[in-house]
Amino acid sequence: MQRVSILWADDEIELLKPHILLLEQKNYRITPVNSGYDAIELVGKEHFDIVFLDENMPGITGLEALEKIKKINSRIPVVMITKSEEENVMDEAIGGQIADYLIKPVNPNQILLSIKKIIDSGRLVSENVTSKYRQGFVDLSMRVNERMSHDEWLALYKDLVFWELELEKAQENSMQEILIEQKAEANRNFGKHVASNYVGWIKDPDNAPILSHNAFARKVSPLLRRKEKPVLLLVIDNLRFDQWEVLKSRLAEFYTTKEDGLYTGILPTATQYARNAFFAGLTPYEISKRFPDKWLNDDDEGGKNQHEEFFLNDLLKRLRLDLKASYHKIIKQEQGKNLADSIVNQLKTNDLTVVVYNFIDMLSHARTDMEVIKELAEDEAAYRSLTLSWFDHSPLFDLLKNAATQDFQLVVTTDHGSIRVKKPVKIVGDRNTTTNLRYKQGRNLNYNHKEVIEFRKPEEEAGLPKSNLSSVYVMSYPEDYFVYPNNQNYYVNFYKNTFQHGGASLEEMLIPFAILNPK
Repeated sequence: MQRVSILWADDEIELLKPHILLLEQKNYRITPVNSGYDAIELVGKEHFDIVFLDENMPGITGLEALEKIKKINSRIPVVMITKSEEENVMDEAIGGQIADYLIKPVNPNQILLSIKKIIDSGRLVSENVTSKYRQGFVDLSMRVNERMSHDEWLALYKDLVFWELELEKAQENSMQEILIEQKAEANRNFGKHVASNYVGWIKDPDNAPILSHNAFARKVSPLLRRKEKPVLLLVIDNLRFDQWEVLKSRLAEFYTTKEDGLYTGILPTATQYARNAFFAGLTPYEISKRFPDKWLNDDDEGGKNQHEEFFLNDLLKRLRLDLKASYHKIIKQEQGKNLADSIVNQLKTNDLTVVVYNFIDMLSHARTDMEVIKELAEDEAAYRSLTLSWFDHSPLFDLLKNAATQDFQLVVTTDHGSIRVKKPVKIVGDRNTTTNLRYKQGRNLNYNHKEVIEFRKPEEEAGLPKSNLSSVYVMSYPEDYFVYPNNQNYYVNFYKNTFQHGGASLEEMLIPFAILNPK
């Protein structure tokens, strides 16, 4: 193992020889200098793993040296050592991105602890996370293979996402590979769970989990009735739970989390079905019967989500919620900027402000169509990173920060998630068959019954309208995607490892629902 190289700058460096000797005995390589100028010069010439920098040196102060060192190498860890406990000095040092801050007189144990925190923290964190995951591995495996209730599936998915993010932070690749397989096995069993129970959920809603079409009544309506604060309901299209977990960290400065859970999206996990059901408080079949002029089937021309505001207002009336509400759909950057300003100037008097933000869905489709996006979001970790990068620089982040200043209670959810597909499944249909890769609706569909979840009586079994009398719906299991025999090899390769939605998987169906209060 290569020796850790430390540059130590102090105008009284001779007095620190006992400390230096002790560190050298522990196999650290120390380069002592007695001025900030010498430290700056050496950083430009040699590699150092850490710089110890005295704050109060003649000629150039430690803070001044820190600024110049960071310009040469912004990534090098710098430990500031000072006699001063003045707050402004600490603030300046921290603002200069120091790795640690020590007050003189320092003792050898303080120095050693600081080195270990900087050099070994990544390794120690990785070892700790790995150890804890190994301890929990058997429990997770047992749960994955048990016959679980739906609530237990929700808890398991949250645990799997927790470990996915922890192992990613720890950069523990070998354990990540094990978790990926564990998650895939969980998904396979979850698909069986959905196939066995979904018809019962639709037919007996009183004994079913919260689904898209009753989520508003059961989750959002109670907040509106209490009227504690104005509510901002944010629906981010195609937001997975793991993506929400990384976005949520950015909001911690502005909000405290009151509730952070999951509910279950209906099938197909597609915007046309799930989001209309959420805002209407009805199954797609019920929407088509109640509002035949406002429901479009897959093979009909025109936009399939043009009436969400109408559905929302109708639902508020049926729930007897007499309040001031507004609905906003954000597709373009400029719309988002205008809305962020409106939160402060106009919308703060609303009881309910609903915002549908359509970016992640466009990102997932762009990943399918654009080679650049495919390379940027090649796996789940990269997909999360790309989502977070967008959020950090988006008008949506400004909107949520402004909403916190106006004392809005924030509710965040989505309509469905997406899954990275890997396994092609053959299906044959006529030209009117829907084009979605994860579900198909049509007549005369030809497929292997064991490879799909099928609804041959979609109206009563799944709450889904039929395009014609003989229409059936089929949904794909986790990681599968439908391909036609014609030009099969091309489509297999083109869509493999892309993020798709419409079928039954943990990522698509288990939907984040969070309530946050402004600080």
